[in-house]
Amino acid sequence: MKYIFFAGLIFISVLTKTAPAQKHVKKSTFFSDTAMLNATLTFNMKNISAKRNKVGFIFAGIFACKLADSISVNDPVSLEIRGHFRRGYCDVVPLKIDFRGDPSGELYHLKSLKLVNACMVAKDYDQYLLKEYLCYKLYNLITDKSFRVRLLNLTYRDSSGKKKPFTQHAFLLENIKELAKRNNFSEWMGGNLHTDGAERRQTTIVSIFEYFIGNTDWSIPVQHNIDLILPNDNSLSRPYAVPYDFDSSGMVNADYALPDGHLDIQSVRERLYRGLPRTIEEVNDVLAIFNKQKDNIYAAVNNFSLLTAGSRAEVIAYLDEFFTQINNPDEVKSIFVDNVRQQ
Repeated sequence: MKYIFFAGLIFISVLTKTAPAQKHVKKSTFFSDTAMLNATLTFNMKNISAKRNKVGFIFAGIFACKLADSISVNDPVSLEIRGHFRRGYCDVVPLKIDFRGDPSGELYHLKSLKLVNACMVAKDYDQYLLKEYLCYKLYNLITDKSFRVRLLNLTYRDSSGKKKPFTQHAFLLENIKELAKRNNFSEWMGGNLHTDGAERRQTTIVSIFEYFIGNTDWSIPVQHNIDLILPNDNSLSRPYAVPYDFDSSGMVNADYALPDGHLDIQSVRERLYRGLPRTIEEVNDVLAIFNKQKDNIYAAVNNFSLLTAGSRAEVIAYLDEFFTQINNPDEVKSIFVDNVRQQ
């Protein structure tokens, strides 16, 4: 059963509104804005902590920020506990934010979005979060069929006043329905399918990108860290795979990330290609995308000032290894053609 505790916080929201209702923020505008958003999320921290094992449990909250056009936002929201590993391991519980608490709220049209937050309140974990955010931004360079993200400098405030507020980086993840809509696709509702049941070229892009960031924590057949979308203008098309959740990747290199024991690697930093057989022509077609975006990829990393010098150097070294491999024809053939899994 879901429990909703809105009354008190909605009352607070009404009292503290600093501007009259404005035109709703558009989802497209919100995610196309690359500026970091300073925001505050107020909720009862004790309730969240006590119910962290109840996936789907809903709490009331207030999301406050000031948008680029100086419009003040102070919207009632509902917060839903989500996640699997992070929910059990992390000090900061992963949440989903539903912005539809007030139809006149500025962010009402954002609907429900996943909030990706740092696992612990510590510098290393903040860097993990920022590197995961960067994974999404790099994938945006490879294909439009990718989740957009909005970076937050987020202050957590306890509505009861019993716990001290704290601030850390986080980001909001675009909803799959919105991703599909802007690509003239719809969300796939057909259930599970074999990896090669998905659109072939896009699956190759996904597989090589996951290798690029050193991520093996994904699966198309069971839709683990994968969403599927279907083009609206082609009823015969196979669904397209869209990856997410990159914190177990070698590029992020989180201290809690371990490879599956069934895989022949000792560390997430050790890349392992998990794609299915492709011809060398199909592989080179996709690798050309990465080479074309190489300068933009490095620029995205070098210009991301929130990374420490150490984090940036670690990421750059990891990218260097990849680009060295994909520009060596013998390694390309060995990694992506000769030694791939068969199913």
